[in-house]
Amino acid sequence: MELKGKELAAQLLRLADTDVDRCIQCGRCSASCPMGDKMDLLPSRMVWELINGRGEDIMAAKSPWVCLSCMACQQRCPKGVSPCAIMEAARLLHIRQQGGNRLTAEELERYPEDMPQQALVAAFRKYNK
Repeated sequence: MELKGKELAAQLLRLADTDVDRCIQCGRCSASCPMGDKMDLLPSRMVWELINGRGEDIMAAKSPWVCLSCMACQQRCPKGVSPCAIMEAARLLHIRQQGGNRLTAEELERYPEDMPQQALVAAFRKYNK
């Protein structure tokens, strides 16, 4: 089942877990992005698209794949919005639509015993949303 419109935007919002309604479109995120000149949709535009329920535009963009996940956009935001979380959510949702990137609690049992617990918890949180 492929999501469209507002449902797709709602899924992206849930995965991103950032309050896009706080965004004031100041552009600091876009100005601080080291890959901004390579993006088709700048970080501020990605937030705008999500606010306006245009999930298809986010999923069609190349920007999530160009994003370095350096979090410069999040650090510069005066309102605490995280465009990098939206980029990560778009990547994750795209991969999930292709049938991959799911992690269950049972799968965690197969990881090596010496793997740091923090890595396991982070992976479970990321891939279980």
